[in-house]
Amino acid sequence: MENAIKQKISPFMTFTRSEWAALRADTPMTLSEDEVEFLRGQNERFDLDDVIKIYLPLSRLLSLYVHAAQELFDATETFLGADDGKVPYVIGIGGSVAVGKSTTSRILKALLSRWPNTPKVDMVTTDGFLRPNAALLEQGLMERKGFPESFDLPALLEFLGRIKAGDRNVEAPVYSHFAYDVLPDQRIVVDRPDILILEGLNVLQTGQAPRGGMDIPFVSDFFDFSIYIDAETPVIERWYVDRFMRLRQTAFRDPAAYFHRYANLSDQQARETALDIWTRINRPNLEDNILPTRQRADLILRKSEDHRIERVWLRKL
Repeated sequence: MENAIKQKISPFMTFTRSEWAALRADTPMTLSEDEVEFLRGQNERFDLDDVIKIYLPLSRLLSLYVHAAQELFDATETFLGADDGKVPYVIGIGGSVAVGKSTTSRILKALLSRWPNTPKVDMVTTDGFLRPNAALLEQGLMERKGFPESFDLPALLEFLGRIKAGDRNVEAPVYSHFAYDVLPDQRIVVDRPDILILEGLNVLQTGQAPRGGMDIPFVSDFFDFSIYIDAETPVIERWYVDRFMRLRQTAFRDPAAYFHRYANLSDQQARETALDIWTRINRPNLEDNILPTRQRADLILRKSEDHRIERVWLRKL
């Protein structure tokens, strides 16, 4: 009875994998197996079937939403007697570390760029808006890297404000996971795309609203649509440890890599180190800051242990 009541008052419609797959309708598959393989992340295990059953229907939904937003924008421009050009449709993608945000972003970028009304799709990660390591060290925040306070929020809000103002050639900083730091001499330039995908840990984060109601308080205020990638916390922990073990055999081997010191650990030492980092930093950030924002998303993709998306929640209009 209680579950029935919760379903009735929930702001979401719930779909199984097969129910969601049916919503693809006649949307053509525009990616080859080779392209899917190229887009896959190191810790992902999805294949072409996942793209067909989950991401194609999602790209269809987003294309419809973007088209409706474009028509609404044109109607507003007509009303105002203005001709300011297009404003990007901003999609936010959030979730824990190791849950597959980057791979989801890459797949959606590839699919959406092949719809006729959204040929230009850009992607930016909020990692670039982390404060540089030197600043984090000075402020005693290196152990809080990835937590809300480790980001340069004013810079991120200014970036999104310029994007939504329709500015040309808006620059975003670049983050290197290899160097584990912001690259001071590199920038991404975003020039009025049809869609901007913003991916990051805390993109749906809320906080104390400003007194007087004048300021823009949250990153998500700039989103037209938001997605949360979800899984059970113990499952994400295993994915994180597995990814750490893979990186130990690949990227960490390079002497120039920030985490090169972990390359020569024994299997047991490496697993213990990964679990320690997860327990001290990533799990508290997930439980205290990221997971509480899940219900703020417009769409929740729920993954099972094998990375397959088995359930989808779509917010009711």
